[in-house]
Amino acid sequence: MEPFSRRALLLTAPALLVPTALALSSAQTAAATAAKLTFRISNGSDLNQTLYLYVMGTDLGTGRLGYVDPAGNFQPWPAGSIPPSPAPDASMLGPGIGGTTSVLVPRGFSGRLYLAFGSKLDFRLTPDGLVQPDAANPPDPNYNILFDFTEFTYNDQGLWLNSSQVDMFAIPHAVTVTAQNGSVKRSGQLVAQGRNNVVQQIQALPDWQRSVIKRSDGTVLRVLSAGKATGVGLLDSGYLDSEINRAWNTYVNTPLTVRPFTDQPNIVFTGRTSGNVMNFTDSSGNFAASFNKPSSANVWNCDGNLFAPNDQVVGPIARTLGAALNRSTLADNSQQPALNAGTYYQNARTNHYARIIHANMANGNAYAFPFDDVGGFESLVYDPDPLSAGIEIGPFN
Repeated sequence: MEPFSRRALLLTAPALLVPTALALSSAQTAAATAAKLTFRISNGSDLNQTLYLYVMGTDLGTGRLGYVDPAGNFQPWPAGSIPPSPAPDASMLGPGIGGTTSVLVPRGFSGRLYLAFGSKLDFRLTPDGLVQPDAANPPDPNYNILFDFTEFTYNDQGLWLNSSQVDMFAIPHAVTVTAQNGSVKRSGQLVAQGRNNVVQQIQALPDWQRSVIKRSDGTVLRVLSAGKATGVGLLDSGYLDSEINRAWNTYVNTPLTVRPFTDQPNIVFTGRTSGNVMNFTDSSGNFAASFNKPSSANVWNCDGNLFAPNDQVVGPIARTLGAALNRSTLADNSQQPALNAGTYYQNARTNHYARIIHANMANGNAYAFPFDDVGGFESLVYDPDPLSAGIEIGPFN
């Protein structure tokens, strides 16, 4: 668990969850009507262990952090302290094998639904908010617990729900949303033996095998994402540097064209490299943005030199660059974003975690790094006026 709430759960901005074009167009056509939305959590696993559920995040009306109680009401966290104080027990009992449990979520809420097998999670509070479990930090009290989470936003414009693998791949689960007419959208479902495939394929890569985290009894708890593994020294900090250098050098004399909005193809930015800086101009030739050459960690996490503010110029370009470098398409395709998934992850130095996660998804979609939604390849389901939502835990073996 990271001290002093360095990762306070503050999901007030659904930009990470909500594709901008989709959010705008849907908001114009419908509005969610249910004050409380039913999430049905089904346990199709083969684990004979108690399942605990938590719904935590932000009340979008007040901006306050808190949790959702069994009645579907938002409860703000009490004041925290330093050292961090225990949070109120917000757990709800999940279903046993083959069972289903319903959880109510109020409209105007954005956050995470945590799943934990075998033990309750240890949540703490500081004056800044909730300290999230740190799946990459052995001293964290939650490190040896098998847990995972799904991210969502439910507001007047509908429900956005995704099975996130940005931090880790742990509990196999799909997400669903049922529309008022009964139609169902599903994403995040693994292929047969998908969890075993992911673990075995990562373990087969010498540079990546340490990112598979096991308990002392041999239980595979999780596979850390590239960013998380790098952050704790389990992946070479300069692993992607050669690919980044190749991409940066490509555009010294060749223009890079970025069309960051698929629904607005006339918005175009052109980039060229000068030294370690890539400068972009808009369609009128005016300066738009510049980016210093990123580190491998910047690429994995889409931060630092690839930080993407919530604007209409720098952020969209940064998102596009980050996705292209994770997918190893930037040096080879001067028209970005590259939308042919068949060209992704083709180089030896690439985000193999993302490659393997996507390859083992039934529909090919996943959220394996920040801004994996560039091009629409994320494991997201959306409905402007949902009847219900679901999280379907799949088999481990």
